[in-house]
Amino acid sequence: MTEPDLLIRNVSDTARWVAAYRARETERPDALFHDPFARRLAGERGERIASAVGLGAPGVSGDWPIVVRTLLFDSFIAGEVARGVDLVVNLAAGLDMRPYRLDLPPSLRWVEVDLPGILDYKESVIGAERPRCALERVRLDLADVVARRELFGRLAAGAKRAAVMTEGLLIYLTPEEVGGLGRDLAAAGPSFERWVVDLTSPGLRRRLAHAAGPHLDAANAPFKFSPPEGPGFFAPLGWRAIGVRSFLKEAARVRRIPWWMRLLTRLPESQGRQGMKPWAAVVLLERA
Repeated sequence: MTEPDLLIRNVSDTARWVAAYRARETERPDALFHDPFARRLAGERGERIASAVGLGAPGVSGDWPIVVRTLLFDSFIAGEVARGVDLVVNLAAGLDMRPYRLDLPPSLRWVEVDLPGILDYKESVIGAERPRCALERVRLDLADVVARRELFGRLAAGAKRAAVMTEGLLIYLTPEEVGGLGRDLAAAGPSFERWVVDLTSPGLRRRLAHAAGPHLDAANAPFKFSPPEGPGFFAPLGWRAIGVRSFLKEAARVRRIPWWMRLLTRLPESQGRQGMKPWAAVVLLERA
């Protein structure tokens, strides 16, 4: 198979994939959020990926996990803004448009970090649209440890209270890479107070890999990170979980899953510690 034939050509194409789910939600009459830029950003390729690769349970729409993840990150970031953070750092920001669509104070500083290609593409699509806060884009490969440490130190030094977010990033990293990133964030400075992440259990990662794995493997972007210990993985890195919100429970609350799946929310959750069970959550971490 040559590269032009690949459905997902590289990890940046996953940003178009996610944007397609946000576009579909925005177009619903009962939309839970509105991202007026998502359809343009997803483009034909993003919609083609979303149509071909399902993330839901068999017989259930594959849109809901990304819709719920978006809602939960929105909620945690809104909470951090209300708490008084003056900086939000979005690592591997991709095609995220929160600085444009969320109700944010103009004084808030928001920094997006990602590869040059995906940020160039985003800017070419949105043109002269104005964000609602002070937005900076940093073109950087987060695998460059020296460069990211320099960036983290600069950002931490220029903020009083900062929140970091990594939406949809960690699953593509090895545990060793996540560990290094977590330690670098903790060492950046005391202003880096909180970190919002999304996690899946090993059981759910295997299910997702069954659906999307062949396409992601071909693009050299397989799912890797699903710590059996759940949020406890981050404790040795200098972070403790202070908020854990389940995808499934949130999906039941907003009625994005069928009744029989809502019944599952009555069962106790394992916080990701039982590796064979499907489990996913967005987790708010605080410096220990």
